[in-house]
Amino acid sequence: MEQRRIAVIEDEPSIAASVAARLRAEGFEVELAADGPGGVELCRRFRPDLVVLDLMLPGLDGLEVCRRIQRDRHVPVLMLTARDSEADLEVGLAVGADDYMSKPFSPRELVARVRALLRRAERPPASEDEPLRLGSLSIDAATRRVRASGRDVHLTPTEFALLHKLALTPHVVFGRRRLLEEVWGYRVGAGERTVDSHVRALRRKLGTDVIRTVHGIGYALDTTTL
Repeated sequence: MEQRRIAVIEDEPSIAASVAARLRAEGFEVELAADGPGGVELCRRFRPDLVVLDLMLPGLDGLEVCRRIQRDRHVPVLMLTARDSEADLEVGLAVGADDYMSKPFSPRELVARVRALLRRAERPPASEDEPLRLGSLSIDAATRRVRASGRDVHLTPTEFALLHKLALTPHVVFGRRRLLEEVWGYRVGAGERTVDSHVRALRRKLGTDVIRTVHGIGYALDTTTL
């Protein structure tokens, strides 16, 4: 199997070296950049399968780096930050990040999230024989294309996987932990805020009523609004 490439864009040398060493030990090919412009150039030259991207970088911050590398081609992005604010998370997801970890983090969890992101980007969702059509919403898993009210909607791999999971059984209410396991591939309860933030991202792109919240339980696709 071809070695998967990971770009690590991080300005703290100790963190960059630690992340790179762990990922190389797991069999990944890793290259590093220590600032925003260098990270953009690295992604252009190296064409990674996944980017581990610090939010606070010299030259260009992580949000602008994410915007620029996503213009060239979509690549899964795991964003790192020393801050743990809801605003940072929302903006990061809005510019194309797929997941988010706050420092300090467990190297084992970072590797688990990297592997889950790669699986999600490479693996088409199940039940892809026919496009799903729910009112004005069309979801084609074979081409990973989403149309809403006749317009194409660009979704990240994670957003697509979440929407497809909800759309396969729109009558089912999914709890956050179940979604973390079945969409993100995580076997731990951490990260439930990530589910909420991706739901909000889908609502921004598809309409505020497309996913309903069942308080105390989780989320379901609301077909009555489509």
